[in-house]
Formats: sequence, C-alpha cells, structure tokens
Amino acid sequence: MAYNNFTLEKVRDQFQIELVESAFCADLPLAVPSKFLEEILREWLPLAQRARSEKAKSELLVSPVLTEVRKQLNGSIELFSGTDFTVDRKQGLNGFCDFLISRSTAQFTIEAPVVVLVEAKKGDLGLGWGQCIAEMVAAQRFNLAHRQTIPAVYGAVTSGTLWQFLQLREQVATIDVTEYPLLPVDRILGILTWMVKS
Repeated sequence: MAYNNFTLEKVRDQFQIELVESAFCADLPLAVPSKFLEEILREWLPLAQRARSEKAKSELLVSPVLTEVRKQLNGSIELFSGTDFTVDRKQGLNGFCDFLISRSTAQFTIEAPVVVLVEAKKGDLGLGWGQCIAEMVAAQRFNLAHRQTIPAVYGAVTSGTLWQFLQLREQVATIDVTEYPLLPVDRILGILTWMVKS
C-alpha cells in the first residue's frame, strides 16, 4: 500500500475521516504574479497543453507556480518535488509526493511543519482526492511527531491547467470541488499563499 493506492472511500474508512464539501477558497485574496512567471506561463502553457504526461505538466506549469509562491514569501518556505515522504508504512502512508511545501527553510531534508501537498494528475482531478488526503494525513502525523501542531494541512490536485483544493483539520477533510483555472494565475497564487501562511 502507498499513497497512490488510496481512494476517497479507502482513506475515509481507514482513518475515520469525515468528508465535507465547501468552496472555502472562493473568496480568498488574489496575489499579483511576477512578470517572470507571466512570461514563463505564456511561453510554456502551449507546450504543456500538448504534453501527454503528468510529469511534463508538472515541470512546465506546477513547478513555476509553486516556485513563485516561495519567491513571494521571501524564501521562508521550502519546496520539495518528487520526494519520498514515508511516515507510517504499516498504514500505507508511504511513497513519493509530487510536491510538498514545508514552513521550514531546511533544504535537504523535510522538516515540520509540512503545510501543503500537491498532486499532479493527467485526467479526472477527483481521482486524486484520496491520494492527496492520505498525504495530508501523513503530514498531520509527521507534524505531530515533530511537535509542530498546526490547525490545518492543505492539499491540491491539479492537471496543471485546472486546480482543486483540500483542507484537513483534525478528522475533517474539506474538499473545494470548484475547478480553478490556472489563468489568470493570481487566483491560484492567492490560494496557495494563503494556505502556506494559515
């Protein structure tokens, strides 16, 4: 068992997670993107739209957006890509996360608190919810084990061009089923920045 084997039903039943639907990101403030990010997206978006793999979309679209979040927060967070995040192998909380954001500036190892996990998916975003919530449960446990209790852990599932956001508070996972488009990127940046700072 690993993160990518979790369905929504499996994560709900195994970890006694209550699932709630709410557009909790709808009214969050926007964040002004840098000219650099705007130029990258203008050039790379057509390439990403022709790409057939999750990896290509992650590299061309997701990575620049998350790097921009780090830049806007003056490097006060650390971003990890394709990193092993094994927390509890017996519970299936192991495997690789597409992207993980920590409120620590440690560059070589993941340190608590882990606040945001992002999964890149090629097709139906809803199919990534179970995996994302499992990673959020792992982050919650990782933070607790490192005495870094925070009120909520956040997640995102994205195709690169569409994003959906999740929140885990104690045993309640809130899913914002709205599909937020990448452009204009100020909304996605605003949501991600708010999640990291919350």
